[in-house]
Amino acid sequence: MSPTNGHASDPANGSTNAVQQFATPAGDTNIPTALTPNASKIKELIASLEVPFHPLVIEWRVTNTTKGGSPRGQVMPFADQRAYTDRLNALFTPAGWTRKYAIHTSANFERSKDHKIVAKVLVTCELTIFGIGLHSATGEEFADGENAGTSAEAQAFKRACACFGLGRYLYYFTGAWVDLDERKRPKSVPKLADWATPEGWRQGLRPNAAAASRLSEQTTADDNGNGDGHDCGNWANNKGASLVREIGLMERSIGKCMYRGLLKTVARAWNPKDIRDPAMQQKVLAHMQAAERGFRRLDAALDRVGREQLIQTLRSLKLESIDRVDNLQTLRDIVLALEAAAQG
Repeated sequence: MSPTNGHASDPANGSTNAVQQFATPAGDTNIPTALTPNASKIKELIASLEVPFHPLVIEWRVTNTTKGGSPRGQVMPFADQRAYTDRLNALFTPAGWTRKYAIHTSANFERSKDHKIVAKVLVTCELTIFGIGLHSATGEEFADGENAGTSAEAQAFKRACACFGLGRYLYYFTGAWVDLDERKRPKSVPKLADWATPEGWRQGLRPNAAAASRLSEQTTADDNGNGDGHDCGNWANNKGASLVREIGLMERSIGKCMYRGLLKTVARAWNPKDIRDPAMQQKVLAHMQAAERGFRRLDAALDRVGREQLIQTLRSLKLESIDRVDNLQTLRDIVLALEAAAQG
């Protein structure tokens, strides 16, 4: 999807009101005061969420394979969503958090790997931890898959958890190449670095430059071992790098079109790593966080007015799908129209 054209100065002023429009209302936590922990307790709970999962619950998924010769595959670590719910239950009890799903089918048709033209199932998960806050994220899967809804649901839930720090450490991995058997399953899996274990993390170990270097060596074991270019070790070394990482993670929450649109219009950049000015990094992140809040308001309005009203609103703006929205002002117009319809 292409972001909007224009000069950087044009949308910067136009989107300011939209950022303010989607600002988090003061005291809007939807949580009874009696359940709200103090600041030090919140910090402690967030730190506990960030601790890596036990290695026994980590699984490895083959994401890429070589062509010809002995079969090799690039593997990435992941955890089943049950590991996420277990951590939430252990820290907050089952009554201390809740999640809500909204399921949609994309209006646009997309091409899957086997070249069929199929729609996509889109699932938005709204995760609330009482006394902490709320985050939402979206998962997607081609609708012709046998478990499309389940896969998209798990993806959305885990992405929402990552917004709280739970499972976010898994984003530091760039993949490792291993030998595969005849069924394209890993014959062996890499050993997790100490920083990726609960014990190492609690001792203060983090994915520093040395860890990133080791991962890089693993992913370049052969000509097909190129990683995705994310230098996660350097990201963790300074605040500016941390902002770049936070901006990168926002693509999962706000969608590719909005993500690219805001990068271009606010910072005139294609990749967040190209943004060198910390003030501009903060500005881009603020716009993306505003977009995340806007999509959350849109989902709430949709629950009241239904998809037909959204389709009518999109048509009035000459848009085919909500996935085509790439700027805050248009998102604001859509949200306000849906909220007005809900009140009427």
